Amino acid sequence: MTTKKTQPATATTTATPRVLAGVVVSTKMKDTVVVEVNRFVKHAKYDKFMQKSNRFKAHDAGNTKKVGDKVSIVETRPISKDKHFMVVTSS
Repeated sequence: MTTKKTQPATATTTATPRVLAGVVVSTKMKDTVVVEVNRFVKHAKYDKFMQKSNRFKAHDAGNTKKVGDKVSIVETRPISKDKHFMVVTSS
């Protein structure tokens, strides 16, 4: 009879969630805002900086944010099919 050696259980490491800053562009959904995040990216061939933007749906309990507000969002567990961020601060 042979015995198998088992590997010791390793501690799982959790990644730090992404924190992004952007502007609210839509508040038409219940408890959800759409936040547009802009970033500058250098073009590989032409060495020109270009502005790229992404839109993220973020959870906003109570619909407290208005269009044009600057907010910070943090990555979280999936709340719905498209919503993976929560609004944390507003400025």
